[in-house]
Amino acid sequence: MNWSAQPATLGRVEEIDPQPEYERRRTMQDRLRKQAQRQSRQLAIARSTMALAMVAGAWVSIDLGWFSLGWLVVAFCGFLALVLWHERVRRLEDRARRGATFYSNGLARIAGDWRGTGSTGEELTPEHHLYAVDLDILGEGSLFQLLSRARTQHGERTLARWLLTPTNPEEIRGRQKAIRDLRDRLDLREDLALAGQTLRTSIQADRLAAWGEAPGAFASPAAPILAALSSACTIASIVGYGFAEVDRLVLLIAVSLQAIVYLSFRASVDQALAGTDRAGSDLGVLAAILARIEAEPLRSGRAKELQEALQCEETRASVAIHNLRRRIEIHDSGRNLIFAPVAIVLLWPVHGAWWIDHWRKRFGTSVSAWLDAVGEFEALSSLACQAFENPGDAFAEVSTDTVIFSAEELGHPLLPAEQCVRNDVTLSDKAPALVVSGSNMSGKTTLLRAIGTNAVLGLAGGTVRARHLHLSPMQVGASIRTQDSLLDGRSRFQAEIDRIHHIMEDAEESPPLLFLLDEVLAGTNSHDRQIGARAILTGLLDRGALGLVTTHDLALAEIETARPGQVVNVHFEDHLADGEICFDYKMRPGVVERSNAIELMRAVGLPV
Repeated sequence: MNWSAQPATLGRVEEIDPQPEYERRRTMQDRLRKQAQRQSRQLAIARSTMALAMVAGAWVSIDLGWFSLGWLVVAFCGFLALVLWHERVRRLEDRARRGATFYSNGLARIAGDWRGTGSTGEELTPEHHLYAVDLDILGEGSLFQLLSRARTQHGERTLARWLLTPTNPEEIRGRQKAIRDLRDRLDLREDLALAGQTLRTSIQADRLAAWGEAPGAFASPAAPILAALSSACTIASIVGYGFAEVDRLVLLIAVSLQAIVYLSFRASVDQALAGTDRAGSDLGVLAAILARIEAEPLRSGRAKELQEALQCEETRASVAIHNLRRRIEIHDSGRNLIFAPVAIVLLWPVHGAWWIDHWRKRFGTSVSAWLDAVGEFEALSSLACQAFENPGDAFAEVSTDTVIFSAEELGHPLLPAEQCVRNDVTLSDKAPALVVSGSNMSGKTTLLRAIGTNAVLGLAGGTVRARHLHLSPMQVGASIRTQDSLLDGRSRFQAEIDRIHHIMEDAEESPPLLFLLDEVLAGTNSHDRQIGARAILTGLLDRGALGLVTTHDLALAEIETARPGQVVNVHFEDHLADGEICFDYKMRPGVVERSNAIELMRAVGLPV
């Protein structure tokens, strides 16, 4: 067994305590926000005073015959300077406010009070996934909501894919190295979180990537030339009709020709804009994110590769996206109600669409790679943030020479670190299965979820809630939260056996399966449950799987004698103290000797 294939933990050179660092930075952001607020109020007063002075001065000077256009121009320029200055201060105030919120959210995560904040990723949940719902990977209060710091849809999708699809050891180690490099780069994460004026971009990444790879909409450069010529004819005919008594028929012909030119290019205009229409502000956020990634001096292989993927022969990705944003905004300015009449005469949509299409011909094929790089970088940054905020967590040791899940001081990552009750858990080809018995609320289901969630985190490359975790590549299958469905006409028992059937099918594939079965076959009678549970566990072990089964039926613990050395009994227990049931949530060897069901029923007033 090669235990040196991967270090157990990847330590940092100089450890930073996240909580006081976040508090210091939040205080600084609050101070900057208050300073900007005071300056904003002062500038608002100055603007109003300047405006009133301009009006009063103009009225007095006209009334006294002292009016001077030069004085009015100077005053207006001063007023405009105040407006621009005020807008800049307001942007600084908004950034400081969002910065304070950024660190407040970080402190909430450290304290365990993070539920209800951030993206849930619920829309990314695949149907009939074997552990996404059971382990709270996506949705409200999920692992994804705890982890995700992504600003783009591509970043959210990448993180979700990593949490839902295990990868190979080489890729895991590459992510770990990148996360180690990014872990203490708090300035980078702050800048990425605050880039632009919106919290999250709504760019449809797939649509934008498909647009970039599509062929050009305009086959030749004739479009802007014809549009300019037709516009010139229309403008000349309008001027001639108004000032030189040009015949109305000439004007009608010019306008008709311009309409024909526009209609002939209408399909090309629509094709050129499909996927980018009104995306200017979101592209601004993307450009800011790209620019910040490009500027960071990175060391690790994978993060550095992503940074290099944002370069092209002509320019940097951020510059190119900013250029696209500017072209889209120029095109969209034609929709302005004041400018629209002029835009119609100038055939503004044709010129704007051609300019955007010209950009696509130069950079379109790179858009997909840029979006992929940003998405992966955001996923790595999210996992790096989790590693920074939980310095006691470790990177998993991943090796391929044996099938194993061995954890020391394992806890659930969705619980605050100081509240976690830790347990040691070992599953291997020598002892692949644990049958967990215990009373209600004693910690059996939490143990299953802790094992599954940490396996997911470790296989995604992130840090795990354990002092040490050694695991091999594996797929996870869980039956913890199966529900009945009135619409589908399925009982809970039917849903459970369907899930177990899929788990057993996956156990026949590679890599090996980690199964987590909670209260297996609880929906049927004791006789059938014993026979079924034995068959299920035997079938999984024969397929090379490893995992845990929890049960209240102590007869199932007899499976240990049928599979000596392969199945091990463990249990959780409770005790009465001052009339209340207490739990220590510690796993112990052997079978539980008592149940608390009667005490629980009596505690709520049932006559038992």
